[in-house]
Amino acid sequence: MVLPGACDSLSSEVHWRDDIASLVFPVTGHGAICAVHRGAFRTLLGTEPSPEACLGYFRRFETVFRAAADAKIVRRDILPGTSLHLTSRDIARKLLEDGQIANGE
Repeated sequence: MVLPGACDSLSSEVHWRDDIASLVFPVTGHGAICAVHRGAFRTLLGTEPSPEACLGYFRRFETVFRAAADAKIVRRDILPGTSLHLTSRDIARKLLEDGQIANGE
């Protein structure tokens, strides 16, 4: 199911997959998709999120999600064309890094 509002340039291919209860987005330059399970969003949001809430959170922090995917590809040496998933820990790590950079730390 493609959620309403998912038509921005970077977000145009972001969608929710009911079969795996995950938000899925393409990883630019990697030739594969990245999935983020509802459970990761539950941890990040502190509540049981709807698909729409997951998309909203993704859109708010899209650059963080994409940076987390890129970092995981490098860290795990994931081959091009191989799909991956992000955990709440992967995303939180990047959120913290971005916060520290923004605060000059």
